[in-house]
Amino acid sequence: MTTDTLKDLYPIGEAPPLGHVPEKMHAQVIRQSRYGQPNQAFQTEVIETPGIGPDDVLVYVMAAGVNYNNVWAGLGSPVDVIAARQKGGDPGDHHIGGSDASGIVWKTGSAVTNVKVGDEVVIHCGSWDIHAPEVTSGEDPMFSPSFRIWGYETSWGSFAQFTKVQAHQCMPKAKHLTWEEAAAPTLVGSTAYRMLFGWPPHNVREGDVVLVWGGAGGLGSMAIQLAAQAGARPVAVVSNESKFEFCMKLGAVGCVNRKNFDHWGRLPHWESDEMNKFTVGARAFGKAIWDVLGERRSPRIVFEHPGQDTIPTSQFVCDTGGMVVICAGTTGYNADVDLRYLWMRQKRLQGSHFANDDQAYAFNKLVIEGKVQPALSRTFSFDQTGECHQLMYENRHPDGNMAILVGAPREGMKTIR
Repeated sequence: MTTDTLKDLYPIGEAPPLGHVPEKMHAQVIRQSRYGQPNQAFQTEVIETPGIGPDDVLVYVMAAGVNYNNVWAGLGSPVDVIAARQKGGDPGDHHIGGSDASGIVWKTGSAVTNVKVGDEVVIHCGSWDIHAPEVTSGEDPMFSPSFRIWGYETSWGSFAQFTKVQAHQCMPKAKHLTWEEAAAPTLVGSTAYRMLFGWPPHNVREGDVVLVWGGAGGLGSMAIQLAAQAGARPVAVVSNESKFEFCMKLGAVGCVNRKNFDHWGRLPHWESDEMNKFTVGARAFGKAIWDVLGERRSPRIVFEHPGQDTIPTSQFVCDTGGMVVICAGTTGYNADVDLRYLWMRQKRLQGSHFANDDQAYAFNKLVIEGKVQPALSRTFSFDQTGECHQLMYENRHPDGNMAILVGAPREGMKTIR
């Protein structure tokens, strides 16, 4: 193809010649003036294609995964992500979300050696200053002040024809997966991997009982599979018995319907009648776990992310010497624990956030080997980005994970279960 036929903008689904970077691209853009529910916050715009630095890679996006973080970005709450970046010196006045992607390496920076133009990759969302002293000295980059979630705390995410990432974020795509399947699991899977294997001595072991909240969701669907792969016994907590089969197919030994209990919420005062009601409910919930297992065994690991409504119960049912590990607070950020059980039973309450390169690559290896499935339930077109996030905002999204087609052909759209 001659330079005469090269264009400055290509329609969604039409790829430029490999390596040609058009001046502009289509993107799903959030701006402060339209913060609100996702179906109004996301709008298609034509913007300039981002340039890259020496350590960066430009990826032509084939499909993008969907996570709750860009529901928050669209709402402008609990953090105005645009204002936060501007406060840090970034002059950008827009946000392009998307923290999961599959795609093709289109251009590389001068210092990049791990990938080349034409490579098929998936992208993990851990971004940090690779030259920071604490990173070059070998400390976990997740603890670096420079750490950011790409596509949420940074812009230029995957809801666009091209995305700008750091080279270390690019991992090999599993050849047996479609573009949309490959795009779906990396954020939730890598997060779950760090939660379950990143906090010794509480790494999941063979035979451990692992309680997984939201077992039919994106995080839970990965946690069940990872625990089962380690020979553990995952028990899924879900909101409806219709979700039992989905979780059992992923490897859960059984399920508990949380709607059968009504003691959720913040912990009452320890001398109150309400505390007695909580204790009765928490004990009944613990017995439901024993009934699933067929024996009186409590979870050594509790995989938490609802937060405020469930932490009191998670801490109560966790086994002596066990760990409650949490990565989110979807029901609220104020969490209460009964310190008597925490110190006397020597339990651990551990915060966890995404994953480092080693953990993300270890999870991706399991995907490549076919040991972890993406649990992709529904695929959307590019112009349905707002609709997709609206379903998640309203808690009407399907079980497992969702993906959005960007460069991949529309005939790839399907519902997978």
